[in-house]
Amino acid sequence: MKNSRGNSQKLSLLGSVSLGTGVMIGAGIFVLMGQVAELVGDLFPIAFIAGAVVVGFSSYSYVKFSNAYPSSGGVAKFLTKAYGPGTAAGSFSLLMYISMVVAESLVAGTFGAYTLRLFPQEYTGYASILGVVLIGAAYIINISGNKIIEVTATFTAIVKVIGIALLAISGLIISGLPTIAGNYVAINSQTLPEGFGFIAALALSILAFKGFTTITNQGGDIKNPHKNVGRSIIISIAVCTIIYVILALSVAGALSIDEIIIAKDYALAAAAKPIFGEWGSILTIFLAIIATVSGVIASVYSASRMLGMLSEMKQVPNLNRIKNLKNPALIFTVSLAILLTVLFDLTRIASIGAIFYLIMDIAIHWGLFRHLKKEVKFNPAIPIIAILMDIIILLAFIYLKYLNDTFVLIVAGIGIVLVFLFQFLFMKSHTDKDGIMHMGMEENGMKEMGEEETMKM
Repeated sequence: MKNSRGNSQKLSLLGSVSLGTGVMIGAGIFVLMGQVAELVGDLFPIAFIAGAVVVGFSSYSYVKFSNAYPSSGGVAKFLTKAYGPGTAAGSFSLLMYISMVVAESLVAGTFGAYTLRLFPQEYTGYASILGVVLIGAAYIINISGNKIIEVTATFTAIVKVIGIALLAISGLIISGLPTIAGNYVAINSQTLPEGFGFIAALALSILAFKGFTTITNQGGDIKNPHKNVGRSIIISIAVCTIIYVILALSVAGALSIDEIIIAKDYALAAAAKPIFGEWGSILTIFLAIIATVSGVIASVYSASRMLGMLSEMKQVPNLNRIKNLKNPALIFTVSLAILLTVLFDLTRIASIGAIFYLIMDIAIHWGLFRHLKKEVKFNPAIPIIAILMDIIILLAFIYLKYLNDTFVLIVAGIGIVLVFLFQFLFMKSHTDKDGIMHMGMEENGMKEMGEEETMKM
């Protein structure tokens, strides 16, 4: 009976897809579209297609890892399998965790930006406060259990996918296909080679698809994970690609690039107004609210699960020692997201998240290619292509930020240094006299495998 109840609490294929699309559609559509347009002009619909291609190559490594090692540790387990216990695995895992929290903050800020479109202009400065309120609400939902999360994520995902799809298709029919000239040049990039801004912008369009990694962190909580994790990733990316491109074309047909840039934090609401009128703008705002709410719920769930696994693997301090707090991983995740939401605007949050994610992504591909050829069956050419794409995009984005916002690079650089320094010192303190780091990975892995076999019985 106990095992049956445990199995009933696991996420279905629909539930895991809902979580993935919930995170992606929470921020990708509603805020990143304007930021990408600011870098590439009317080429931004194509930038999302190109981003989907890059993500398609990247997802290959995650699918292979997930099929071989499904667990609630997701990326953390993958990195430890590839690099072994130590500073490298721990640091890259923390970068992934932080990028997930950054995405959480981005979605929360987007919720605030769109919600305030329903109020007079003088209230625009309260976007971060609304974001904080949403993160707090997500905390309450997340302490209610997996089934509540699945029901909430599934319902909101269905509503927003259908609503946004209808809005995008209708908008495209009314406004028609836009003219794409490709003659826009981003600020501070006039002297750069042609196409440089487009390559840099892919860092943000990739971030719009980042939610698929949410699924990998639920491997231990998904029914039939060896099959359903990979399926969930592929389905989520495909659904979001279609929606992103159609909606981008609709926005491009409704607004000029200058108008999109001015309204970049709420571009979809601004685009809906000339197409559908005031009611269309209000409808879009409500869709954005639904999308961002589900996105934050899914992000909080996934990030806290990963931090909990990092604690169990002894890559971060043991959170279970905090006896007075229920689910300390969840509390820490929510607290960090609130801090980021208050300190940074949406553009900087997205930029920091993109840098962290691309670095971690490269580590995933290299770990699979370099260290797991014997354990996992895969085509070695695909992770190499993914690495080359990530490096080119990351370098282009870093240089563009060097030209127009060095503060982002300073914050990201300090964050990366602190992560690696923390991991080095923490791992050193947990290394025995024989130089062995006891991280608990094998014990956790055996436990999960035992539970899975018991469920089958």
